[in-house]
Amino acid sequence: MVFVGVLTYDYYPDLWRDFRRELGFFIVLVRQRGRGLMKIFISGGCKNGKSTFAQNIASAWREPRYYIATMDAVDDEDIERIERHRQERAGLGFITIEQPNRIEKILEKCDVQGSFLLDSLTALLANEIFERSNNVDYDAHLRIAGELTKILDRVQNIVIVSDFIYSDAAIYDPLTEHYRKSLAYLDQVAAQHCDVVLEAAFTQIIVHKGDAKFSEVLCGFN
Repeated sequence: MVFVGVLTYDYYPDLWRDFRRELGFFIVLVRQRGRGLMKIFISGGCKNGKSTFAQNIASAWREPRYYIATMDAVDDEDIERIERHRQERAGLGFITIEQPNRIEKILEKCDVQGSFLLDSLTALLANEIFERSNNVDYDAHLRIAGELTKILDRVQNIVIVSDFIYSDAAIYDPLTEHYRKSLAYLDQVAAQHCDVVLEAAFTQIIVHKGDAKFSEVLCGFN
């Protein structure tokens, strides 16, 4: 089991800045090694640094680099988060592809030999289930799973981000529970097809799958 420190900016801004400096060293290592070809799935709680960690991994991979943005902003908080993410990846060489639904279309828009960061499955599923027409697509997760599998079969370098929403003790309404189960289904599909599975939890990145492969990237990090 491999652990990599990751800190939440909201609660530890000073430590977060130190961590970002360390990540800069980590990125240099990845670029120097130049051994890509890795599919990574990372999940974790909200606002715990997983998107930034995923972003810094993908930014070290070969060009062209694509940031697949799935969030469809519905309120000011969403707009603020999108803008923050744009600022964080500024200058990192990403080509942003806005794809809030029908994720398979990125194969038509992008060079599959490039590197990808898909952020996130959580937003993608919400967009597909809860359509703007106020209809509910209860089979959206099955369609997304098929499209996601096609993507993972075609591309070589990709980081996929999702949110861990399964540990709450509350009892949800049937529709919300269907969404949670649908996201869990997509997480399982992504984990099955990826070389490395990571969890961001309690200021740590925990490797659940692909210890040896991910350790190649982290060699010399400490």
